[in-house]
Amino acid sequence: MPIPGIPSRAELVEHLVRTRIAGEVATPRENNLSHFRQLANGNRNYWFGLELGDRWTDEQDVLAVMAERVGVNDDPEYRYGQDTIDPELTVDGLDRLAARLRKAAEGRQRVLFATGHPGGLLDVHRATAAALRTAGCQIVVIPEGLQTDEGYVWQVADVAVLEHGASLWHTHSREPMRAILTGLERKGRPLPDLVVADHGWAGYAGQHGIDSVGYADCNDPALFIAEAEGTVQVAVPLDDHVVSPRHYDPMIAYLLAEAGLTEK
Repeated sequence: MPIPGIPSRAELVEHLVRTRIAGEVATPRENNLSHFRQLANGNRNYWFGLELGDRWTDEQDVLAVMAERVGVNDDPEYRYGQDTIDPELTVDGLDRLAARLRKAAEGRQRVLFATGHPGGLLDVHRATAAALRTAGCQIVVIPEGLQTDEGYVWQVADVAVLEHGASLWHTHSREPMRAILTGLERKGRPLPDLVVADHGWAGYAGQHGIDSVGYADCNDPALFIAEAEGTVQVAVPLDDHVVSPRHYDPMIAYLLAEAGLTEK
């Protein structure tokens, strides 16, 4: 630790488990089940900007998707204790994400980056944005003066974030992404070809018809449901706030290499 260079798949899987990005993660089972229930009960704070209608009103259906796509325990009677993310599913998700990033680079597409988890994922997005810019992509600059009820929508290191009281805020809300897309439309500027994000930023973009990819934790079922339905193209399962952001560095190296974005 850290892994020098670009890890192999096996090395990355071992690293994900050791740093608890996957494997036995910090999120307890009771928290996961509570969030699955909130989504099934129609609490829009857990829909991440998606329109799920009445398709996911059974908590057990949500659990089944999360077991399949994330690797949480599939036993509905397992209600307390540690829950899991399958590290093989994390790397599978990174491979799918890498394929979409490669397509963006080949097409020199307009790409918008955003995060509701700046404490954990800001540098993951920043590094990816830098690599795509080097490959010829246009990294979308958001309009100035955007605001939601929670705070201001800023852009830091090419990544859109929510700012409040001179601090970057954790948010699940769809409103910051809605503010960006509405602001671009009002100025007559083209929307992104691709959004790389998480939380409500990714969900709202996908619901808006934009190619959307990103990351989600095991207590955030909405994006995995959206991937299952095709609204979001890729949802990579991982713990989105481990003890050090540097733990994500080998994951970034693997992702960029698989996408063909590593400097020769």
